[in-house]
Amino acid sequence: MPSSPFAPHRPTPAPPGPPELLAPPLTPPAALEASLQARGSAVLAAAGVCALSGVALAELQAWTPLWNDLPPDAYLRDGGRYRFRRHSSFVVDGASVTQAPHRAHWQPVEYNALHGGMERHFAPMEPTMVQSAAWGALLRWLAQLCSDLKGAQPWFIEAHQFRIDTADGIGRPTPEGAHRDGVDLVAVFMVARHTIKGGETRVFDAHGPQGQRFTLSEPWSVLLLDDARVIHESTPIQPLQAGGYRDTLVVTLRAGAFQDA
Repeated sequence: MPSSPFAPHRPTPAPPGPPELLAPPLTPPAALEASLQARGSAVLAAAGVCALSGVALAELQAWTPLWNDLPPDAYLRDGGRYRFRRHSSFVVDGASVTQAPHRAHWQPVEYNALHGGMERHFAPMEPTMVQSAAWGALLRWLAQLCSDLKGAQPWFIEAHQFRIDTADGIGRPTPEGAHRDGVDLVAVFMVARHTIKGGETRVFDAHGPQGQRFTLSEPWSVLLLDDARVIHESTPIQPLQAGGYRDTLVVTLRAGAFQDA
């Protein structure tokens, strides 16, 4: 029997949108040090980063295009081609910020079972970024925070620009899995998320069962970690459409010296 002209119209279902992200537990700027002392981790919104560092959001955003020119990481032992990066080192002693001579990045196997124990040579970060007044202010803020937590001293800083892409279908922000970095403080700045799903951050107490999971998504928000007290990882990413990627800036601070072979 032919269908009735008055049959109800059933619209074509819309394609599924991006999955909802589990928002991070944001820490008020005034409570940052207390949060790190109590839990070993904290997340600041971009506004909090700017308020505490004295760096304007526009200055941070001006660096974002530099992530479009990162060379490929040639050291991935899982055979992947999804990671691109630059790396530079600095020493902050009080108000003095000095860029160290370009050097290899090295970690012991105790902290990086996948890539530890070998010198990895990456292209340096661009002078337009690391020679700017805003970069010096950002590092001085992180060094002062570290001194407030662990005592005033020079801090040996390594900075890494990362892009994880999905050209091969999946990208792994932390192919080594849940880990510590062998430093005193880790700062993971979210720079950009572009048409991806996944990339969930997981932070666990290094000596107990407590943990948190959330997704950093706001550009220039930051996750801060007391490396002695927590381990962390980020889950793999997949594209929602062609060209998906995740950009981060990771800054580590260590007392005494750089990690070297």
